[in-house]
Amino acid sequence: MSVIPPPPSAWADTVLDRLTTVYPAAADPERAARMRAYMKDVAPFLGLPSPERRELSRTVLRGTPRPDETALTALALRCWALPEREYAYFAVDCLRRHVRLLSPDFLPVARQLITTVPWWDTVDHLAAHVVGGLVSADPKLTAAMDTWIEDDDLWVARTALLHQLRYRAATDADRLFAYCLRQAGHPNFFIRKAIGWALREYAKTDADAVRAFVAAHRDVLAPLSAREALKNVGP
Repeated sequence: MSVIPPPPSAWADTVLDRLTTVYPAAADPERAARMRAYMKDVAPFLGLPSPERRELSRTVLRGTPRPDETALTALALRCWALPEREYAYFAVDCLRRHVRLLSPDFLPVARQLITTVPWWDTVDHLAAHVVGGLVSADPKLTAAMDTWIEDDDLWVARTALLHQLRYRAATDADRLFAYCLRQAGHPNFFIRKAIGWALREYAKTDADAVRAFVAAHRDVLAPLSAREALKNVGP
């Protein structure tokens, strides 16, 4: 798949200039080292705890106009190109806040973000809040999710499993259960955990359906997946 370059955007230019001034000025090297270790050395960090980072983000965005999809695309791709992880967090927060401004054309951009320096800290938010929002707004994108669940990239498949995480009563339960079965035998912890998490979240809406699904498929579901699915509802 070809790499999508950031489009030109004066808004993104302004925000990135502010961001790369404000964030580094508050860096904490000792905390950065701890954060990097906690995230298994996936990326360097500036050492900004979430409450402080979000306050700094408000400073960065203060007085800027509302972005459009091109601006958000430029910002996200350019943030992802910066080494420290907090820049990706900033981009994810912006995408979540403005997900209703994004069209189906953003899905390939989301996939690029998901597969670039992937780890649960960015992938899960993109799955539940960005990709999930895109599919909810345009159900034709479920066809893409049907492809993603088959993907060899575990983070793409995890996104398909988690994209309905916030749908509650609007969840397509048949699709959720089918996805869980499709990846039930996956050897990776992050897929098995995602299956359990997705089922556990849906159990808040229909506990009986999740109990029945797990009971019917205990022979194929990983123990981790079954345990997580029933954590709050019992066998």
